[in-house]
Amino acid sequence: MSGVSGRVLVVDDNKVIRQLIRVNLELEGFEVVTAADGAECLDVVHQVCPDVVTLDVVMPRLDGIKTAERLRADPRTRHLPVAIISACGEHEVAGGVGSGSGSGVDAFLAKPFEPSELVRVVRQLMHHERRERREATGQDGGEEPPAGEGRQDSRQDSRQDTIREDTRDQSRRLGSAPGAH
Repeated sequence: MSGVSGRVLVVDDNKVIRQLIRVNLELEGFEVVTAADGAECLDVVHQVCPDVVTLDVVMPRLDGIKTAERLRADPRTRHLPVAIISACGEHEVAGGVGSGSGSGVDAFLAKPFEPSELVRVVRQLMHHERRERREATGQDGGEEPPAGEGRQDSRQDSRQDTIREDTRDQSRRLGSAPGAH
């Protein structure tokens, strides 16, 4: 794969933030494609075929939570790991973060963020996505998954539990607002 770590679709209506995220991820070897809002994300996601999607929450036309819900509702993108990167507090987005129903967001990163935290979250989501893809195609030495979705849902639930724990720890380290927990 010529040294590229994976492809990330970065969705944010703020051009400066999009470029900041792009530069930080490209420095770590990721290929980055950007979109200005959720509607554009949904337009390009099937051509881009990203390994991970990052979404801002507050965007024109289609916000990040509704975009995540639509990605989860589409069988072609339901497996995609989604991270919210937002100035909104995690508790404001909590209905969407890691919930089995609803938007099914996998991780949350608060703005302003440390570049190293951004890279860590994307790498972690990329790792889980690749492992799940190998398992789904039977390349992990295991059996083919059953035709139903139960197995994927349970893997997604455990992935979300792991990432939720990590983001809670991260929120504590970042000194989130009092009363937010």
